[in-house]
Amino acid sequence: MSKNRRGNAPQSSVSGLILYGRHAVFAALANPERNIGKILTTRENFDELKAHCQKHNIDPAKIQIVDRSDINKILPADAVHQGYALYCAPLPGYAIEEICALADRQDNCTVLVLDQVTDPQNIGAIIRSCAAFGALALILQDKNSPAETAAMAKASAGTIDILPICRVTNLSRAIDQLKTAGFWTIGMDGYAKDTIDKINKAGKNAIIMGSEGKGMRRLVEEGCDITVRLPIDPRVESLNVSTAAAIALYEMKRS
Repeated sequence: MSKNRRGNAPQSSVSGLILYGRHAVFAALANPERNIGKILTTRENFDELKAHCQKHNIDPAKIQIVDRSDINKILPADAVHQGYALYCAPLPGYAIEEICALADRQDNCTVLVLDQVTDPQNIGAIIRSCAAFGALALILQDKNSPAETAAMAKASAGTIDILPICRVTNLSRAIDQLKTAGFWTIGMDGYAKDTIDKINKAGKNAIIMGSEGKGMRRLVEEGCDITVRLPIDPRVESLNVSTAAAIALYEMKRS
């Protein structure tokens, strides 16, 4: 899904982000949009990492062999890094117009839209589900969602580097743009009458999910063509947003 668009966006400093963990680091190195700085690794990982860099035309001279304790010092105490850390720039985002253009090339596609989901771990898990179930893109509001973080990339298991991610200033306006581009907008609401398994899933669809507890904001919900819920046991009020997103994306893929 990822395309080399590096020339279309200004480059931020390669020291702006430190990714860690094998999946996140290897996916970043394979992504031509990543602006790569130095790579830290332990001696036992060096040969595999060097081969991966050479495969993706990255200068192996960027690799520095260090002790595991040296990596521990630059990362949060609970970071599971597996002996890999990568200095890089955050990814350039997609514009909503680019997402609509990608959708024009497909007969059927799904994008996921998040309204004020703020936990980086949840967003990382959602990114992973988007990639797993073939979503075209993830759309977030820029103001009320976290920027790309190492924890988000780690939770995504590196799939943050293959999924187009679009951050917009005004989510309601972005939803209107999706509708103009031919998307059917489907809001997830635990109190909706219809369930997601009963709707027609053909064509272009945008699944819109709000934060846990508050759900979608009023103006965002008013922009939906329909609201639906997951067919869960009524004794269970709701699911974690990343779990709910995975189920909704699976259901859209099942059409």
